[in-house]
Order: sequence, then structure tokens, then C-alpha cells
Amino acid sequence: MEPTDTSKSDYFHRVVDCQWACPAHTDVPEYIRLIAQGEFTAAYMVNRESNVFPGILGRVCDRPCEPACRRGRIEEKPVAICRLKRVASDNRDDITALLPKAPREKNGKRVACIGAGPASLTVANDLLPLGYEVTIFEQYAVPGGLMRTNIPAFRLPANVLDEEIGYIVNMGADLRLNSPVKSMRQLLESEEFDAVFVGSGAPKGKELDLPGRHDTDRVHIGITWLESVAFGHVDRVGERVLIIGVGNTAMDCCRSSLRLGAKDVKVMARKPRQFFKASEWELEDAEHENVAIVINHAPKSFVTEGGKLLGMMFEKLEYDIDNGDIKARRSLGDVFFPCDDVILAIGQENAFPWIEKGIGIELDKWNVPKVDKITYQSTRPEVFFGGDAAFGPKNIIWSVEHGHQAAISIHKFCHDEAIEERMPRGVSLSSRKMGMHEWAYKNEYNGVERRLVPHVGLVERFKKINIEVELGFTAEEAALEVQRCLNCDVQTVFAAKLCIECDACIDICPVDCLTITQNGTEAELRGRLTAPAANRSQALYVSAPLPQTRRVMVKDEDVCVHCGLCAERCPTAAWDMQKSTIRIPHALDEEVAACPA
Repeated sequence: MEPTDTSKSDYFHRVVDCQWACPAHTDVPEYIRLIAQGEFTAAYMVNRESNVFPGILGRVCDRPCEPACRRGRIEEKPVAICRLKRVASDNRDDITALLPKAPREKNGKRVACIGAGPASLTVANDLLPLGYEVTIFEQYAVPGGLMRTNIPAFRLPANVLDEEIGYIVNMGADLRLNSPVKSMRQLLESEEFDAVFVGSGAPKGKELDLPGRHDTDRVHIGITWLESVAFGHVDRVGERVLIIGVGNTAMDCCRSSLRLGAKDVKVMARKPRQFFKASEWELEDAEHENVAIVINHAPKSFVTEGGKLLGMMFEKLEYDIDNGDIKARRSLGDVFFPCDDVILAIGQENAFPWIEKGIGIELDKWNVPKVDKITYQSTRPEVFFGGDAAFGPKNIIWSVEHGHQAAISIHKFCHDEAIEERMPRGVSLSSRKMGMHEWAYKNEYNGVERRLVPHVGLVERFKKINIEVELGFTAEEAALEVQRCLNCDVQTVFAAKLCIECDACIDICPVDCLTITQNGTEAELRGRLTAPAANRSQALYVSAPLPQTRRVMVKDEDVCVHCGLCAERCPTAAWDMQKSTIRIPHALDEEVAACPA
């Protein structure tokens, strides 16, 4: 194999699995180290560079970073990355002076953002410091989009939303509340804006058109019902509630029902648990509150009498599953479940009744706009989409990343630059060595188990709908959890020319990730490693030929725990521990690159 090229950013980025898995590429190990040092404000600002909403996402992020965490490869539970983000937010000082500022002199360009959700707010966050005038049109009386209307206050308090949204709006955004856009044609023809960003979400809940559906008013669309709860239009529900669907929205619906008076809440799932869309921790929280999750039941009809809902009829199913796939299913007959209310949480769809035909914005047969997946530009050049409005429902952190990328495109478009020509990612390496055996990071392995986040008691939490259930880690609890991080961004960097092939690093490696062997094909090298390299999603590191024997040093990045023992033991400093900082360009970087002076 050719020597591994570590000069490109993606090599080390892929090694930092948590940061690689995060759609916004937050520097997770760096902010965890700052928390370990008690530097909560600095940790918050590291978060904010990429994800914009550390306090919000520290509570409700979908956590794609955690399944990727390398801690999960050596024990059952990953580092509590998401909840540590909240620690930084809860314990920081006032950050007002550290936030980006909008210049007094504007650049003459005006941008409209439709919807005050996470994608639009991120666009505003990135463009306001560059001198843009940004107008945000929001249909409701408060900003936040689905963060506000579809995530219950017992998970995401209003004051957290208000504060982090305020950091952006207070830069000078023109936030127009109670101002729905009713005509895209009219907005575009006003010639008021140089570009338009659509971040209106996927606001239409899917229907379940079964017999009896329209014979009663006690069947509700999940996201619409949650919205009504959020704005106080719904303050009670029947004692027996059925939730149809088993995604994260269903979990919010069932837990909200309990707070509105329901005594018997069942989530009805068509398939077995391994096929659920809800996050495992969302399921655990619901079950802890005594929500029953009923598997293998497909809805057949709504049963009513004189306009009153009596319950629902379901078909009970049995599945044959092989290697994680359903091979066959059988009906075991019909089962009736009585209820007073049914809440449908079976998915969301895009809805753009205000985008007229014939104005150059193409939508496909599912009413999803045709959007470039890199630039977020629609078929009408000055119109961009992001968040759920672009590609359908995902989650907040994806919306944030869409906003970052769309802001780059809008900036380039407004300055007549090619929007597809974007700055590449970069990487910088800096040694952590402080002395012969001293390093500027904690490199010993700590076997402490994952901390459990404290919760409000079951009795207390149901007294009001806005009592936040999770209390978050205390600083003392966080001090233990941060020790579980393996510092995956502190890389083992090898200088082949210094190696004397003494095998000291191989002897001391606790996980047998190092091998010196003759070069060969990847398959041959994988077969010769001291420990099997089973995970082929990460490439092997292969050094240049070693001076003594022309053999190569091979390292399995998948197994390495970045303990630094190889660097400590090496007598010639062929190994060094170096922090890799991945640079992900945003709109401000594009501006600086274009105007280096």
C-alpha cells in the first residue's frame, strides 16, 4: 500500500468519530476537555462555532455523535456527549461580549428568511456579521419553529429557546412575527430581497385514512396537536389515549398526554422494537413514565358510535425476521383497544401552498423542492432551501448544518461568485508534548461508568406541563463523565524516518493496534495485524518504508484508544501526540478568503 496521506482533513476527521458523525462537525473532544478544566464559557463558545444552539441541543439533540463514540467500542455506553454540551451552557458566564457582532455599515444586500426555525436562524447568524440585512418572516407570535411548537416545554424550556434565539436576533435581524408568507411570487416580485431562504420546516402531519377517521373529532394529527398544546389551545385530553406511530414525535405526544390528564397511554407500533424510529433514550423516558408500547399491531379502523370515539380496531401481526430483515408476516386476528383520544404521529410532510406554480421553483411529486444537496440552491437561482423544508424531516442539528451551507451559497450568490466553488476543509496539527513524559492532555484510561442524568421525581413532574424533567449534570457529576472521553482528536502522529524498529511501541500498546510488517495489499496487511482489523469503514494507517528494513508501520485506527503510551515509550520520538483541529469553512471564512487584507 502507498503511505497514508494524512495531509488531507478527512483522514483525521474520520478518526474523530464523534465530530465526523455530527452533521455540524462540532469539536466534541475539545469542548469536553474545556469542561474538564472548568472552562465552561470557552466550552460553550467552541460549541457555538458550529451548532449555534448549545443550550437547546444539549437537551434535545438526536445525538448522532454518541453511537459513533469510540468509548462504545470498549464498553457498553458512549460518553454522554449531548448532556455535557448542556453542562457548558448551564455553567457558563455571560457570553454577550464574545458573540459575533453585525457591522454598523451594511453591505447593501438584503436576504429574506421564511420561518424562524433553526435553519433560518443559522443563516441569519452567519450573514448578519458580514453586513447583510436579514428579515425573518415568522407566522407565529414567537420564533423557534418546530423547536418551539413540537418539542414540549418539559424537555426544552421556553427561556432556553428565548435566550439562544435572542443572541441571533439581537445582532440586528428584522424579525417579523405574526407574518406568514402567503405568496412566494409576491415576495420575489417585490424586488426587496437579493436572496430568499426557505426554512419553513415540514409542517404537515401525515393522515391515516381508515374507516371511521372523520366520524369523530377525537382523532388528532400529532404535530398539530403538540402545537396546540404549546400555545395553550389544548389543556386536557381523555383518560385513555392511543398514539399511532413510534417515532420521536410519538414520544412527545404520549408524554404530553400524561401531563394533560391521561391515565392510560399506549403507543401502538406496527413492527417489533428493533424497527422503531424513536431514539432509544426517548423510548426509555416514555416507558419510565409508564407509557405502554404495544408492538406488532397494525391499525384497521376507528370505532365510533354517534360521533363518539369508542376505540380502534387493530390487526395483530407476527413476523419472521432473519438477519434484521422481515421475511414474512402473518395475521393473528383483530384486537380492539378502547380509547377516548387518538393521536396520529406517523410522519411529517413538506407543504408549500404559498409557493405558486410557474415561478421557477420546481417541486417533485412528494411536494419536496428540487434542491442541490451541496449548495441548497433551488431551481430558481435566488431561492435557497434548508432544514426539513429542503429534504424532509430530520432533526435540529441537520437544520443548523443546512443553514451554515446555505449561508455560504447566499453570500457567494449575492457577490456574483460561483456558489459551487467552496473552500475546502482544512486540518492543523499541534503537538501536545510538554516535556519528556508530560502531555497537555489527560491520557490515562478511566474505567468510570457513564453517569446517569438526574431527573425530577415521577410525582412532581406531572404537576405542570412545563416542569423540565431532566435536571442536567452538576459540575461535580460532569467532572466524572468528562474523564470517560478518549481524546480521539489527539492523534498518534508517526515519523517513519525516526523509527529504529525497536518494537517498544508495539510491546506497550494496550490494544495491540500496531504492527511492523512487510508491505502488501490492504487485504494482506489486515491479515498480518496483531489484532484483527474488523471495521473496514476506517482505513489502515500505513507509514513510509522504515529506514532499517524497509518494512512499514501499520496502525488500526479503529482499535487505537489514543492513550499516548507509544509516544511515551518511543526512544527516538518517532511517535508524537498531536491535536488535530478540523477547520470547517462557514460564510465568514469565505469572506475573509475573498478579502485577505
